[in-house]
Amino acid sequence: MGERNAQVGIITFHCSNNYGAMLQAYGLKRFLNGKGIGTEIVRYEPPYMTGRHWWIPYAPIQGLKGRIWGLFHMWNGFLAHMRVREEFSRQRANMERFRRTYLLEPGQRKALSVRGLRKLTYRCYIVGSDQIWNPAITCGLRRAYFGAFQARGKEKVISYAASFGGASIPDRYDEKFGRLVRHVDALSVREEAAIPYVKRFYEGEVAAVLDPVFFLERETWQQAEKAPEKKGYILVYVTEGNQRMAEYAGKLAREKKLSVVEVRAGLQGADQGFDLDVTAGPAEFLGYIHHADYVVTNSFHAVAFSIIFQKKFLAFAHSSLSARLQNILRIHGLEDRICGEGDRDIDAPVDWGEVRRRTVEASRASGEFLLGNLRGIWAV
Repeated sequence: MGERNAQVGIITFHCSNNYGAMLQAYGLKRFLNGKGIGTEIVRYEPPYMTGRHWWIPYAPIQGLKGRIWGLFHMWNGFLAHMRVREEFSRQRANMERFRRTYLLEPGQRKALSVRGLRKLTYRCYIVGSDQIWNPAITCGLRRAYFGAFQARGKEKVISYAASFGGASIPDRYDEKFGRLVRHVDALSVREEAAIPYVKRFYEGEVAAVLDPVFFLERETWQQAEKAPEKKGYILVYVTEGNQRMAEYAGKLAREKKLSVVEVRAGLQGADQGFDLDVTAGPAEFLGYIHHADYVVTNSFHAVAFSIIFQKKFLAFAHSSLSARLQNILRIHGLEDRICGEGDRDIDAPVDWGEVRRRTVEASRASGEFLLGNLRGIWAV
């Protein structure tokens, strides 16, 4: 699937052991290659991104308090990994297998810093999608995720579905964001709520586009999945602890006489005695969603794939990232799938034909933004 004559390079979070990060990277790469546009994932793998998945987790935090907290975090992370060392090893292997199979090309060089990007020869760089502009994730705003670097043959930088995770970032980043965003030639974000903030610093047009997982048909995702052996279950996928969500899943399981499978990418979970799988990679994650009877989650990408696979699902609000969930549900006319204060009926009928029509419409507009801005770089 590699395109060794690629003229388009994607800079994203492919090196993060996170289901959504890896699956959106595959969606974008597969979509462009499917249009005949030679595209690769750039192997930008800085320690501030990969370090959190090491046996002794690493994060570069500035200041004395930050360094002290960092050491405490490293020690706690190491102890946590050692407690589940076999499972941790298996999950790392599953993540790496997906990365090697679907994201990277043989012989690609790894860049650990912006300096390593200078040797690349792509004509166009696509930054995103994912929360590439969320300084809490990237340990400050980073030049690479704005295409703010020199490289041979570089002609254009396109941001595709770049995200802050919410509508904006803290004020202390305003000056740096304004300086870096000028390096972007065509700009799109994932959340419509983020457009006003971006327009404070960017003179050009700002579009809201769909997460690239929606570019691919469900049949294409099925080719990448690994189906679970288990049948007849409710899937719970947790991105932050939520007692109400955990209790709801347990109640639903009793009502439906189904077991509950809880999938975790990190250390947070429901802790309700569900069948726990902490070894799943992206292929297993897809399989769990596709074959579940119900999905209960506070994850954007678990919701996205519940829509793609047309599952009965409910989404619970995330404390800081709910803008993403609300946005994708609104686009698909599924606002009643998010749990606020009142209860929701997970069995309420859904007009999946209408949902599919909305996906196609939003995907077409998003694809037009991307392909339109690649004209001249590639004959599209």
